Parts: sequence; structure tokens; C-alpha cells
Amino acid sequence: MDLLESIDERGLATLTLNRPERHNAFDGELVAHLSDALRRLDAQEDVRIVLIRGEGHSFSAGADVDWLKRMSAASFDENLADANALAELMHRLDRLSKPTIAFVHGAAYGGGVGLAACCDIVIATERASFCLSEAKLGIIPAVIGPFVIRAIGARQARRYFLTAEVIFAQAARDIGLVHEAASEEAAPALCEKVVAALLRCAPGAQAEAKSLVSQCEGRAIDDDLARETARRIAARRASLEGREGLKAFLEKRPPSWKDLNV
Repeated sequence: MDLLESIDERGLATLTLNRPERHNAFDGELVAHLSDALRRLDAQEDVRIVLIRGEGHSFSAGADVDWLKRMSAASFDENLADANALAELMHRLDRLSKPTIAFVHGAAYGGGVGLAACCDIVIATERASFCLSEAKLGIIPAVIGPFVIRAIGARQARRYFLTAEVIFAQAARDIGLVHEAASEEAAPALCEKVVAALLRCAPGAQAEAKSLVSQCEGRAIDDDLARETARRIAARRASLEGREGLKAFLEKRPPSWKDLNV
């Protein structure tokens, strides 16, 4: 099994890339399995959060060398179909309606950086390292590029797309690729703290909040956007979650999101 899946009683789904002997590098099968798992988990009401991690010493080394070798001998149309499958995976992860966390405890290269950039929250251990290594192989980080540029900005992307330098955990945090960088011992507890914070919030509101970010990103703050955001908050206030959240606050108790039919 190149992908392990588990769901705990809280609704935390963990997807573990399970090719440690290949540093969890992508091939066509792993891309398909990961994409299928994300599609399925997004539709499961009992799943609240999706966590992605790697088995062994690495998070993901990006594209498998043998896979790249096969594709270098393939036709343009075959390469295009293969690239479209990877693009679908990245877009599916980016647009998942549930909160997503990448726990990066080792090397994340190429597509591994893309997975991290597509997640809502990235937690890295001090042993983590990131590298957009494509230029060393004569290729470019095209499919993952829009997500990485969004995370670190065009100015930083110009450097790291061109140099293929290794970015260590603290530097990755400084440029916005990582939200939190902690020691090997502290990182798991930090991840659990983030999971607990996510679980306290309303799942419907979280899905709409993610949609709001996408709606606002790169747009002018004009009258159309003002009307759209006003419509969104009005709908949320009148929603079952909105009413339960306010009621729970006034009654000084935790809200009960599970009992709502949203």
C-alpha cells in the first residue's frame, strides 16, 4: 500500500504517504490513490480534518526518478495526461472543503513542496527541508507553481525556482511556506494543538471561510466584493451553525456542531 489512511474518533483523517524506500516520491499510482482518497474524504460527513504526512525519513521527494525516466521517453500527449493527473491532485487538495494540515518531518522536494503549499496549515519539524529542485533536472515546477507562488510570493519564487536551493524549516517559515517550525519533540504536540483548535470551530463555517479566501484573493476591494461579503455574513448569521454558535456563547457552553443538520 503506497498510501495509508486512518480516521480517529474526532474525525481527523490521516493520509500517510507510504513509499519510505523511495522517500515517498510520486508515481502515477500514488497520485491516483491520493486524489481518490481526497475525493472520498471530502464527501464524508464524519471527517473534519485531513492531515497529510510521510512514512520514514522524508515527507515526499517529489517525482519518482524511475517515473520521470519513463515519462521522458513518452510522447507529448502521454506527458500531458500525466501532468493533468498531478494538476487534478493539487487542485483537489487546494479546494478541499475541510481543513488540511501538512506535517513535514523530513525532506519535501518538488511535488512535496506542492502538497505543502496546497494545504491550509503547514507544520514542520526542525529536520524538515524544502527544495524546488526541478531546474536541476531541466524541468520546471509548473503544475505546483501557482500554489507555491501564492504561498511565498513571486519575489521568493524567482529565487528558489531558479536556484533549486534547499530551504530549511526556519527559512521556510520566514518566507511563508510553513506556518510553524518546531523541534522534533515539540512538533507533534503543536500539531495536536492546531487540530484541537480546528475541532472547536464549525465545519460549515470553515468550508465557507476557505471559499471566502479564494473569492477575495487577488480581487479589488470594490462594491461588488462588498456586496458579496455582506451576503455571505448575512447567510452565516442566519444559519444553524451561526445560531448555535451565538446561543452557546451566551449560555457559556461549547457549541454542539454535531447535532446540527447543516
